[in-house]
Amino acid sequence: MDRAQKEQLVEDLGQIFESSGVVVVAHYEGLTVAEMQDLRARAREVDASVRVAKNKLAKIALEGKPCESIADHLTGMTVLTFSEDPVAAAKVAQGFAKDNEKLVILGGAMGETALDVAGVKAVSEMPSREELIASIVGCIGAPASNIAGAIGAPASNIASVLSTIEEKAA
Repeated sequence: MDRAQKEQLVEDLGQIFESSGVVVVAHYEGLTVAEMQDLRARAREVDASVRVAKNKLAKIALEGKPCESIADHLTGMTVLTFSEDPVAAAKVAQGFAKDNEKLVILGGAMGETALDVAGVKAVSEMPSREELIASIVGCIGAPASNIAGAIGAPASNIASVLSTIEEKAA
């Protein structure tokens, strides 16, 4: 890799570190190519990405970025999982690590907030952006259906009372 390629890689990594909602750092020693492809496929499904980069170049790219705190985790064979959604990359990494013990999560960052292993796990358990939107839409729609039910209920109650009175009178 020549100097120009390294500079381009540092620039690309810098953009990733700046624009990502969450970055998770993990060791991947012992993962096969097929297992790494599985991790990448899982990440693609939720609009997250997986990247292996030289630690030294990643540390250079981290300088001055909000997630600079993850530089301490960049030792050994590290892989970065990242996404704009603040939860997606953590969910992918945590789920894959649960299925495959060769991926060892070291920590990460959510903006300027440094995450340890427990922090990454906590973030992975949070609802994703899509799940939050769905629950908000459900909450907005629920009162309307309750009102419609409440308005319709007294009329049906009156109708049943009138039919009961009519049956007794007959």
